[in-house]
Amino acid sequence: MLRRHAFRLPPHPASVSLARIRVSDHLAEWGHAQESRTLHDAVLLVSELVTNAVCHGVVPGRDFEVAVTVLADGDCFIEVSDESPTTPELREADPWQENGRGLRLLDELAEAWGVWQRGRHGKTVWALVRK
Repeated sequence: MLRRHAFRLPPHPASVSLARIRVSDHLAEWGHAQESRTLHDAVLLVSELVTNAVCHGVVPGRDFEVAVTVLADGDCFIEVSDESPTTPELREADPWQENGRGLRLLDELAEAWGVWQRGRHGKTVWALVRK
């Protein structure tokens, strides 16, 4: 059985914590223990992807979408869609930089991840977190 929850948020810094709370609550409702690695990793990756959408995917007047799906085996599939067509790229961050590590974190924690282009409607960055 698949369980999916999707919601839209405005491109505002406060949306990051709201997305974390909503995803954490839904994963817990669907059987993931609050202390489980899967829930922790999924919430952390949602935080990073939503931060990227807020900082880099903003199109004035357009919200972005967050979706989390719990697959039949308990794995989590995360999607964050925004209106910007710019594809995120892994990069090396200087040790003293305060940002630039989100996709590295995604690359380390997710079983797989990628980007779906949605034509003139932006992109979706997705990640699979194993149970």
